Amino acid sequence: MRPLFRAPAPASAPVLLVIAHGSRDPRHAATVHALTRRVRALRPELRVETAFLDFDTPTVAQVTSALYRSGVREVVALPLLLTRAFHAKSDIPAVLAEATSRLPDLSVRIADVLGPSPLLVGALERRLEEAGLTPADRATTGVVLASAGSSDPEAIAVIAEIAREWRHTGWCAVRPAFASARLPRTEDAVRALRAEGVRRVAVAPYVIAPGRLPDRIAAGAEAAGADLVADVLGAAPELARLLLLRFDAASHGVPLLAAA
Repeated sequence: MRPLFRAPAPASAPVLLVIAHGSRDPRHAATVHALTRRVRALRPELRVETAFLDFDTPTVAQVTSALYRSGVREVVALPLLLTRAFHAKSDIPAVLAEATSRLPDLSVRIADVLGPSPLLVGALERRLEEAGLTPADRATTGVVLASAGSSDPEAIAVIAEIAREWRHTGWCAVRPAFASARLPRTEDAVRALRAEGVRRVAVAPYVIAPGRLPDRIAAGAEAAGADLVADVLGAAPELARLLLLRFDAASHGVPLLAAA
């Protein structure tokens, strides 16, 4: 698939604006910037900018204003989110609508959220392998798919479905867990797998960047005696490829937001 991502972009290709949540934890922004650098490396001719909803800068308003002043009139806004929950349904459309209302002729296409996708499962597999698991370990290893959590039923259903599908790739069990908003917590899922006789338990954080909730996932895994905890998805190459797939799909669509 790599030639697809290195193919020259049309001269009129819009700018890719990656919108991350933001965090007080400096590791969050550093990880987001590492990911966008990887995207630029895959497609050097594409202009890629980064903005944050909260805590970090630049904000969406700051970046869209700077792009507009530089002559940009077409933007694909990509939510750096794994599920379609509140931020994707409300926050991001709202800040982008505000931008188009004050910037004449600016058109914005909003790309789909990242998940679910086989590429995300591939990134999870990569992180588990980096943490020490081998293909031979699958049959005796149970995996806790630990997400940040959400109050949105659609988002929770997506996580549960990913766990069900991932189970069919050879792991002896895959269970969802949540760091907030919903149960079970990571430690509960680890203990449940132990109670069922699973020999080895691994925790796979289904989160993009470090921060408070990923730290809670790791602490719960340690408290419950998980055998290993994989790293966050971070700047995994699968994630960078997925960002470009979402950009390509959105860049050919009709702008969802445009100033009158």
